[in-house]
Amino acid sequence: MRNLLSNSLSKLAKKNKDIYIVVADISPAGAMDEFQKKNPNRFINVGVAEQSMISISAGLAMSKKKPFAYTIATFALYRPFEMIRDDLCYQNLPVTVVGMGAGTIYSTLGATHLSQEDVSIARSIPNMQVLAPCDPKELESCIKYCALTSKKPTYLRIGKAGEKNFSDNAEKWKFGKIRKLLQGKDTCILSYGPIISMAFEVKKNNPDLNYSIYSTHTLKPFDFDGLKKIFKKYKKIVTLEDHSCIGGLSEIVKSFAYTSKFNGKIISFSLKDKFIHCYGDQRDLLKLHHITVEGILKSIKK
Repeated sequence: MRNLLSNSLSKLAKKNKDIYIVVADISPAGAMDEFQKKNPNRFINVGVAEQSMISISAGLAMSKKKPFAYTIATFALYRPFEMIRDDLCYQNLPVTVVGMGAGTIYSTLGATHLSQEDVSIARSIPNMQVLAPCDPKELESCIKYCALTSKKPTYLRIGKAGEKNFSDNAEKWKFGKIRKLLQGKDTCILSYGPIISMAFEVKKNNPDLNYSIYSTHTLKPFDFDGLKKIFKKYKKIVTLEDHSCIGGLSEIVKSFAYTSKFNGKIISFSLKDKFIHCYGDQRDLLKLHHITVEGILKSIKK
C-alpha cells in the first residue's frame, strides 16, 4: 500500500500543482523519491518532528494547497494529537493524515509501533473523516477522493506492503458507502483494512460456505443507511478488525444494532482492551486476541 500511495500521489501531482507531501522521518524511495526530485518545493521531510509535520500541513491547507502528512500510524496520529485536533480539525482544514502500517502490522517492533486505538481516537475528533481501505485498489480511490474532492481533515489508515487486491469485481467505490466485495446469503462479514484477507482466506479454504463480505472503508462518516439494509438482509453478522474492541467497527455495529432492534446475531473479532507485551509476526499477535481464520470459520458455521 505504501508504494501505491507514492505512485498515486506522484501521478496526481503532475496535473495538480497544489498537492504537497509532508513526511516525518520517512526516507523517500521509489515513486516518493521521484516526487521529491521532480517537486523539491512540494516535498518536506521534517525529521522526528511530527508536530511540525501537522502544523506545516495546516499552513499549506490555509494557502489553498492539498497536503498529505505521512508517516507510521502511531507517530502520524498519537505524537502530534494536539496539533491534529487544534490546527486541523478545529479549523476544518483539508489535510490528509496518512497512518502507514496501522493496527498490528509492525508486530516485530513492539507496542510503541502498534496503533490499536487509532480509529477510535480519530473518530472522536469533530470534523475528522476516517478512511481505511481494504486493499490497494480501494486505497487508490481513497487517495483520489482526498486529493481531488475532500474539503475536510481525513485520517487515512493504510497497510504497509504486499497486500493483495480483493475488490477487483466489487461494487463501485463511493466515499461514505459500505461496499459489497463478495455476494452470499444468511451471513455476512463486515471488515476494513488489510485484515479483510482473513475473510477471503476462510472462503478460499471452504468454497462451499455461502456468505457475503463487505468493506466498511469509510468509518466516519459511517454508512448507517447501508448498515440498516444489511440488518434486514442477514441473520448473522461477523465484524473483523485489526483494532481495539473500543470505538471501532464492533462498537459501531453493535450500538446501531441495539437502536435498530436487530434480531440477528453479531459476532465480533477485535483486539482486546489490552496492551500487547510480546513480539512476533502479525498472525501471532492476532492469535493472542483470538482473531484467527479458524475462529472466523467456526463463527460462520455455528
